[in-house]
Parts: sequence; structure tokens; C-alpha cells
Amino acid sequence: QVQLAESGGGLVQAGGSLRLSCAASGRTLSAYAMGWFRQAPGKEREFVARISRSGLSIYYSDSVKGRFTISRDNAKNAVYLQMNSLKPEDTAVYYCAADPDPSHTIQVVTRPNAYDYWGQGTQVTVSS
Repeated sequence: QVQLAESGGGLVQAGGSLRLSCAASGRTLSAYAMGWFRQAPGKEREFVARISRSGLSIYYSDSVKGRFTISRDNAKNAVYLQMNSLKPEDTAVYYCAADPDPSHTIQVVTRPNAYDYWGQGTQVTVSS
């Protein structure tokens, strides 16, 4: 079992940048594909990005493509989300999540129930 902890959230003006980190403990992160999700008040949890175990396969939602970059450092047991050109609609609690199943298809991995382990979330607020 792996424990996840996000950090790096905060308040930023529109057009600014933030870098979120997700630190893992309890088990090596290289055993999991990793995803970032976000949830705004009153809305469902939304897929943001995913990175494969090796880091060679990456997938983004259309809403963040070209602005956000997901990466991982298995040696440091960490995953990152670099967020640039932030917009007010990016305001949400951001969660990292671990998926231990290598057979999941791309259609499945955008769903929260594809992930077994979650962090507690970090708040990102973008002011206009």
C-alpha cells in the first residue's frame, strides 16, 4: 500500500504558475501509474493528467493540454504537476492518485475509480 501527500498549492493570479508535488511513502512509486485530478466546489472530480510507470506515456485532459506538464522522479518517489498560464477556472482542490493496474485502457484511466490510492489534496486558487 502506498501513501500519497500533495503539496505546492496556493493563491496565484491568472497567467501565473504553480508546481504541485506528490510524495509517496510506504511503497515505491514505480509500481504505479499516477494521475492528477481536481475537484471544484459543487463539481465532480475531474481528470487532469496521467503518467505511466516508466514516464514514457503521458495523457492530458483537453482543458489543460499545452499548459500543464506531468512528470515523475521514481528515484525520489515523487510525481509533479507544473501548471502554467493558470486561469480562474483552474481553481480546485488537486489530488494525486495511484493506479496499480497496468491493464487499464486509456478510456478507463480518466475515471477516478481506476485509482486505488489518493492523497488528501492541495488547494489551488487562481484570481482574475
